Amino acid sequence: MKKSNTHPFSPLVPAADEAGKIEPFPQGALCVRGVTVPGRIADVSLHLAPGTLAGLVGPNGAGKSTLLQVAGGIIPAAGTVSWGGRALAEIPALERGRCATWVPQEARFEFGFSVRSVVAQGRFAHGDDDGGVDAALARFDLALLAQRPVNRLSGGERQRVLLARALATAAPLQLWDEPLAPLDPRHVLEVLALAREITRAGATVLMSLHDLRVASCLDVVAVLHDGRMRAVGRPDDVLTPELFSEVFGVRARRAPGLILELP
Repeated sequence: MKKSNTHPFSPLVPAADEAGKIEPFPQGALCVRGVTVPGRIADVSLHLAPGTLAGLVGPNGAGKSTLLQVAGGIIPAAGTVSWGGRALAEIPALERGRCATWVPQEARFEFGFSVRSVVAQGRFAHGDDDGGVDAALARFDLALLAQRPVNRLSGGERQRVLLARALATAAPLQLWDEPLAPLDPRHVLEVLALAREITRAGATVLMSLHDLRVASCLDVVAVLHDGRMRAVGRPDDVLTPELFSEVFGVRARRAPGLILELP
């Protein structure tokens, strides 16, 4: 049995060169350069440093899910992708499971595996050591559902199972595709608090989302439009009235409104 990593969200360590020397990270936690998937995204680039909480926004069909899947090595694309300064193509398949994790947009389960067994799948690349599984279940309010079949859960509960599995991987690069959409308000806030917590510990989280109010609270916002990267930067610099009009076709103004917070 492998010993659980005591610093699960430390940045990836780049490979040593022929002389055994390890250089500092040249490309950050995630570097996507000029990636293209015909008919979906074209010449898209994105660079994220370790410890960044980033949001990927854009209209429906802009290419957000495609970019996340390319960044996670799920689908092939022209261009280059690197994790922690290492080309994705050079990272063995099993090691990839320790380096990054991807949460799909739709939580579909065809078989009645238990909640706990699905979350434990996140430890496969660690030798099925079971490390962090119970903690992940507790973090997402799933402990009482641990033995329930996943195909008998609500949509929000299934999404929390996928997020718990991602957390159990302890991967320093977390790629989440619209993780907040099926969740109730309290669990939305808890997921955002968790994302902030693990990025402060050194992980990098890139999540797609549609709630621009949430995006405005993140470290970095990347905006996709018609399959191309429209803007990347701090929310205050990117989420401007001009961008709202050009990309989303809406007018934006600030006004008092309902604010929800964890107790």
